[in-house]
Amino acid sequence: MKKSNLKENFIYNIIYQILILVLPLITAPYLSRVIGGKGIGIYSYTQAFANYFVLIALLGVENYGNREIARIRDNEILRDKTFWEIYSIQFLLTIILSIAYVGYLVSFKPIYYLIYLLQFFYVISSGFNINWFFFGMEKFKLTVIRNAIIKTLTTISIFIFVKKANDLWLYTLIISVGFLLSNLVLWPFLVREVKFYKPKWEKIKKHIKPDLFLFLPVVAISLYNIMDKLMLGSMSTYTEVGYYTYAEKIVQVPVAVIIALGTVMMPRVSNLMKNGNYDECKRLFNKAMTFVLFMSFAFMFGMINLAPLFSNWYYGSSFSRCGFFMSCLAPVIVFKSWANLVRTQYIIPKGYDNIYIWSVFGGAIFNLVANFLLIPRFHGLGAIIGTILAEFVVCFIQTWGTRKEINFIPYLKDSIVFMFIGISMFFGMNCIKHLIFNFSQFIELILLFIFGATIYIILSSIYLFKIKKYKIPLLFKKNQS
Repeated sequence: MKKSNLKENFIYNIIYQILILVLPLITAPYLSRVIGGKGIGIYSYTQAFANYFVLIALLGVENYGNREIARIRDNEILRDKTFWEIYSIQFLLTIILSIAYVGYLVSFKPIYYLIYLLQFFYVISSGFNINWFFFGMEKFKLTVIRNAIIKTLTTISIFIFVKKANDLWLYTLIISVGFLLSNLVLWPFLVREVKFYKPKWEKIKKHIKPDLFLFLPVVAISLYNIMDKLMLGSMSTYTEVGYYTYAEKIVQVPVAVIIALGTVMMPRVSNLMKNGNYDECKRLFNKAMTFVLFMSFAFMFGMINLAPLFSNWYYGSSFSRCGFFMSCLAPVIVFKSWANLVRTQYIIPKGYDNIYIWSVFGGAIFNLVANFLLIPRFHGLGAIIGTILAEFVVCFIQTWGTRKEINFIPYLKDSIVFMFIGISMFFGMNCIKHLIFNFSQFIELILLFIFGATIYIILSSIYLFKIKKYKIPLLFKKNQS
């Protein structure tokens, strides 16, 4: 099988991750004014609830399936059999969870029943999610094109049909059906790649334990990525959930750009490790970690500085609290990016699932305790503190668990340098604010961004290329396939 281009896949996956996050953000200023904070909070709350059914239906397949397909992708017969064995578990769980979801709605008839009901399309979409197969095959271009088309149509539909606050049900329908369609359109391409194989229970059974093992961290991660919205809605207000959700969406954009690298490299590293090419794995890890640190500190300090101004311009003055939340959430960018790289480029390919599980459960415990203690008093800010604590704990445990095999000292030194460069950028941007305050908010944002980026790139270049003697390109060799 011909090797795919790693650099090209990285670019495609950045586009894929950004499309998932940015296209909904295109509609965010419109929705914040049409549906309002409460409407956004209701949607986020019901979607978070439905998401738990989706997570259980998918089990750990997005990591496990990706890894297993990557390891055996050169053996077509074994690859086909493995796909159908793993997918059988996913399909059966989706049927069970879909019935359970409908059963809950019929039995309890929760408030905003119609919105919950429309989220059902999102629940059943999990049964058709086969992204993990194409990621394992390193075929990112296909998923990007598919996602671009569906997300664009979804975005256009929102502007055409959602006109007033009472159209919340219509907005929910468009989004949930969009999830379903985005998964369905991959199936014609799957038929060309995989021959049908009727799996036997004995073969299916062998995947349950490792799949379930990688499901445990998914559950733990959901406790601080999804449960925080449910807890915030229960202990505070739906409006506060709306502010928190929109702040989190913005922060996730730079995170998605950075962790796209880990998503692309996991199948490649899994394949390299299986073939015993550890020197290449080490080379990729070193280059990737430098890239992650460079990007994450730039985004963090840029976010802290620009968030209040951006929120007022983008969401409207009624969402000013959202800007405050964005600034507070910014440190998450560094912790998530570091942990994601260690996890996707070493822990999962190496099969160190125990470290992964312990880290995310540790983060979940810290998050839940912090939420219970802080949300009743500080509302959205309490949820933010809990999220930062959770991401730090995950990052720390994964780093500590692999410290004997990975020398993190050079990366910690780089972190300190990039942190001071980020601080310099931050103060430089604050100084120039006094010179451009007469401009419109949009022009001020652009000027501040350009000025801050220039400072950060110049100082980082001096450090990387003059002091560390780093060689261009930063991440990929020119002739790498």
